Amino acid sequence: MAVYRSVCPLDCPDACAVRITVEDGHVTRLEGDPDHPYTRGFACVKTARYPERQHHPDRLLHPQVRVGPKGEGRFARATWDEALDLVAERTRDAVDRYGAESVLPYSYAGTMGHVERDHPLAFFRALGASELDWTICAATGGAGWEANYGPHKLATDPEDLPHARLVILWGIDAARSHVHLMPDVRAAKRAGAFVLHVDPYRNDTTRVADEHWQVAVGSDTAVALAMGHVILRDGLEDRDYLARHARGLDAYRRAVAAWTPARAAEVSGLAPERIEAVARRFAEARAAYVRIGYGMTRNEGGGNAVRAISLLPALTGAWRHRGGGGGISTSGAFALGTERTAGAHLLRPGVRVINQSRLASALLEPEGPPVAKLFVFNSNPAAVAPDSSRVRAGLARPDLFTTVLEHFQTDTADYADVLLPATTFLEHPDLYSAYGHYHLQWAEPVVPAAGEARPNTWVFRELARRLGLDEPTLAWSAEEVARDLLASGHPHLEGISFERLREARSLKLRLPEPFRPYAGGAHHADGKVAFDPPPRALAFEERPTESFPLRLISPPGSHVLNTSMGNVASLLEAAGGEPRMLLHPADAARFGVRDGERHRVVSAQGAIVRRIDVTDAAREGVLIALGQWWPKLAPDGRGLNDLTSERLTDLGGGSSFGNAVVRVEPL
Repeated sequence: MAVYRSVCPLDCPDACAVRITVEDGHVTRLEGDPDHPYTRGFACVKTARYPERQHHPDRLLHPQVRVGPKGEGRFARATWDEALDLVAERTRDAVDRYGAESVLPYSYAGTMGHVERDHPLAFFRALGASELDWTICAATGGAGWEANYGPHKLATDPEDLPHARLVILWGIDAARSHVHLMPDVRAAKRAGAFVLHVDPYRNDTTRVADEHWQVAVGSDTAVALAMGHVILRDGLEDRDYLARHARGLDAYRRAVAAWTPARAAEVSGLAPERIEAVARRFAEARAAYVRIGYGMTRNEGGGNAVRAISLLPALTGAWRHRGGGGGISTSGAFALGTERTAGAHLLRPGVRVINQSRLASALLEPEGPPVAKLFVFNSNPAAVAPDSSRVRAGLARPDLFTTVLEHFQTDTADYADVLLPATTFLEHPDLYSAYGHYHLQWAEPVVPAAGEARPNTWVFRELARRLGLDEPTLAWSAEEVARDLLASGHPHLEGISFERLREARSLKLRLPEPFRPYAGGAHHADGKVAFDPPPRALAFEERPTESFPLRLISPPGSHVLNTSMGNVASLLEAAGGEPRMLLHPADAARFGVRDGERHRVVSAQGAIVRRIDVTDAAREGVLIALGQWWPKLAPDGRGLNDLTSERLTDLGGGSSFGNAVVRVEPL
């Protein structure tokens, strides 16, 4: 038996340092590293089951070529040379017929490792393929934050959170999606901090809070503007901070003047006196902290909501106080040199950019040359992309040649022409930053690759050779990629050499001490926090109607978050054996929904069948879907995104998964 150190690769703020127990080449245990200052010895319930995923009987072990109709998932085994020769031939044919922009990579965060996630992009940029705009998750939240504070998203160091005197967890179920933040929230509470949870769904995070605001979906901007109204009306702003570090305050003052607590209460469902009381308490606390969740941003007004909320700590000067401020992401602090590793130096002027939240239209109604060759890696678009029925129709096109790199035969893999087995994080080296803390990490493989599985970078290196792409960076090893990433020269990376990181496995960035990222202003050219143009509380175009009276949202479930762990039997069993939804008792009585029974859920895009639990954990008027399941493992073979549309958000061109309106019908 041996115990190895590694890093969880899943798309989560915590980027946990983990310890892997291996016995006779078999991974038998995964646990949080007790020596890591942020992981602190525990892993979430999902990652702890990774050994089951690593040795799953359905793991892809060999290259395969489709032998049946697309979507049926019938394949024949092939050699790597046969599979790669075919992929190269069909790629070359697409380029010759329609140009390089007929090739599209579709990827996202199936792994958060910079080597296996980002380095493959250099292959496509050397080829001249269409660019994929990564909008499906964080684009709107990032755009909202950076509109206020400039480029490079920074946040209060979560290790300083115990010093906060007031904590707001806004639109985030941190107990499920940022679990290592919760010990610091509890520490702040023990020290006397008031904790508020703002979320339409009463969940495990709510239990830690002193107060819960079960707001109407999409009313966050109005509530935050009303808090700004109270702070300015009562003269509780930090006038010195604003004089030194803000611009556009007069425009903001005029905007919030219209948003009285009474008006915000009408749209949010809150009591106006609670908005008044918490706004004053926020300002008087000084060291007030606001953690904003990305889930809250996935609607038409998500970007403006982030702007309105994240201006509150600037309004009160909370950034000046230890533990004060907040954040949506720490990712901007890592300052890695991604230009060459991701092939930014190879980008061709004017190349077509395709929004990944509109994959269905890109495949069925393209602007420009057709997408003739699709590569899918680190993602499962048949499940996660909006308007899934049209995505499947696009994937089924007979003239589309699709290559999928995967661990399992997912819903997307069923549509592949060539299906290639990829390594897991336990089988290849990689470099990991984080978006919930400030520790940079390196991981080595701990077990040999299963079967004939190969890393993503190996596959694209082999394809580059077959296609005659002689760009030298494409041949880089994982170590060479990591060395280049670390060589940016940014002060935060000072003293972090590859050798030192490989030995230590985890090193905290060299941040200024104390680290208060916006205490001295923002990262705009003028150094000012931008209050102008003021955030707007938008009226959604897609709103509940008589035909579709319920708003649908999809926060993380207790055991199912997204599709990466979507076929782990123990997790599915713990989650109830099938996807479930929650509905308020008043809505259940209104629509004839019986607790625990399956019903049809219908939107303008499609219909699915789901079991519905009746509970006041859901806000009235809101249908809550817990987690994202593989469609093929749902009772009707349909996914949650059969209900969602390609409508984009207000900022960043992001997906609007929290925007759908639906009705519930009996089966």
